[in-house]
Amino acid sequence: MGLRTWVVVLIKDFDSAKQRLRPALGAKSRRALARNNARQAVHAAAAGDHVLVVAGGEEVAEMAAAWGADVLLEPREEGQNVAARRGIDRAVQGGAEAVLLLSSDLPLVTEAAVRDLLQAAARLPSPVVVAAPATGRGGTNALYLRPPGAIGLHFGDESLAQFRADAEQRLVKFVAFQSDALALDLDEPADLARISPAV
Repeated sequence: MGLRTWVVVLIKDFDSAKQRLRPALGAKSRRALARNNARQAVHAAAAGDHVLVVAGGEEVAEMAAAWGADVLLEPREEGQNVAARRGIDRAVQGGAEAVLLLSSDLPLVTEAAVRDLLQAAARLPSPVVVAAPATGRGGTNALYLRPPGAIGLHFGDESLAQFRADAEQRLVKFVAFQSDALALDLDEPADLARISPAV
């Protein structure tokens, strides 16, 4: 019998997404990019047993539902850690034994990449944390938790080191899962150069 794993995709309101790309992209282009990335992340999340989108706005919620995801609409946006906590709480209420928190800013993400991470994580004994590092900034683009409350939430600058330290303090096994498909997130104008043929 396999574990019941929920993949929780965290999606900001499209109007507030990608603000750090303003020097390179206009508002219309940023919205389009955020929507395309969000759709790709939701489709990739199908590698899990259940897909939940934590939506930062009504438009996100409507689109995620149309893409086939379960949706939790935030009453207001309060940052990635609060969104992740809301998603974990909903997943636990739904019977999740493990949760994968997935960023919606990953232009190269695929269902196969998410499945590879989940399969690698499933082979490890509980409690365990598996993190997919972001390229260059010490961030974390995907975080697998079993059980869902194995460690605290530290998304933001240098989050990978904080997740590792938290796991070590709690005697929870921590594994960094290297994946090109999960490593690139679009946070700064320089990141666009990595996918320029596709933008």
